[in-house]
Amino acid sequence: MYSSATTPSPTATRTALRPPTAAAGRPGPKQVPPSSRPVAPHGTDGRSTDARVPSGRTALGLRGPEAAPAVGGRLPLARQADGRVLRQPHRPGQVGGPERIDPSALQTPAVRAALASVARICPAFTPRQVLREGSRHILVAGTIGRAPVVAKCLAPQAVRSGYFEQLVADFHHEVAVYRAFVRHRPPVRLPRLVAADHDRCVLVMERVPGRPAARERHPVNAPTPGEVRALLTAVRTLNLWRPPTDVFQPRMDYPMEIARYHSVGQLTDRDAGDLRGLLHGLGHTPLQLCHGDALLSNMLLAPSGPVLVDWEQAGWYLPGYDLAVLWSVLSGDTAARRQISQLAQSGGTLARDAFLVNLVLVLMREIRLYDVPGAGEEQRIMIRRLYDDAALARRAVRAAVGTR
Repeated sequence: MYSSATTPSPTATRTALRPPTAAAGRPGPKQVPPSSRPVAPHGTDGRSTDARVPSGRTALGLRGPEAAPAVGGRLPLARQADGRVLRQPHRPGQVGGPERIDPSALQTPAVRAALASVARICPAFTPRQVLREGSRHILVAGTIGRAPVVAKCLAPQAVRSGYFEQLVADFHHEVAVYRAFVRHRPPVRLPRLVAADHDRCVLVMERVPGRPAARERHPVNAPTPGEVRALLTAVRTLNLWRPPTDVFQPRMDYPMEIARYHSVGQLTDRDAGDLRGLLHGLGHTPLQLCHGDALLSNMLLAPSGPVLVDWEQAGWYLPGYDLAVLWSVLSGDTAARRQISQLAQSGGTLARDAFLVNLVLVLMREIRLYDVPGAGEEQRIMIRRLYDDAALARRAVRAAVGTR
């Protein structure tokens, strides 16, 4: 909900199969249509990484074919991703002082239009601070009485974009998810729904005290090991929850995603064939409820524990989708990746295969976000790392296919 992007710094040279460490910030992704994210068919930090791969495991931390288990077994924002600087940055872990209120930010035409929409459903809402004013969404912190809340609105610029229909569909889906969580309370912490206007794309939620686990999509400095364990526990708790099947919908057409990346050359014929082979074997595997956008910037580290925000992509996926997203963005934390890989294989061979399918598709999406013309040296370093990660994932997929 409070994500941002900063400018990267060069990183050290590394071997081909190891994610690099970095000394400073990372580049932010280009703005792409929401359709590049997993949607329904018709719809939406650095550590040493030179530890050896344990014997009997692939570079992803997954057991090789001979060892495959049997089946059954809030920091103030420094810079908005697509907006302007709103607050002064401080270092991760530093205790922040009172938030600085910028009255002028509340007077821009876009924010005033958003506040007018909020006033229709929450007349008592008092705006205090603009958290984000971007091309897609506007976030305004305020109060209702003495209760702190956050209002999320579709930005007026989105109405004029070519992706307006998809943005509206995503917003409607997030409103539906929050309403479903009122009826079916999930086993994880999330902001409480206060009010929503489906037609005007307005969502008012409880403002949870805490800081994002990371400011960037691909953070330089990962959370502490204890924080990583808490975040993974929260994600797995959500994934293992089984709400009524009619409450949520599948959010990714896997054959279509494979065909799309194959058609643009990101997947070779062999890659596509291997993924389809694994997908065929997963035909009867139950889907798993996932957050769908489990970036560290969408997880708040609150005193009471992790809080998950931004539920636009929540729904049913193949098992391990959230773990694949976390693996893809934690390139600087070998220990965290090892934990994720162990969790992915703990459910048996089918769970491992589902995680690998998800991982390849997630990495293809990240490459598409960052591999753009005119990239600077720092961004090219990130692109090379993503390609190395994708090659590693491809080899793991081929090894998995060999066990069938």
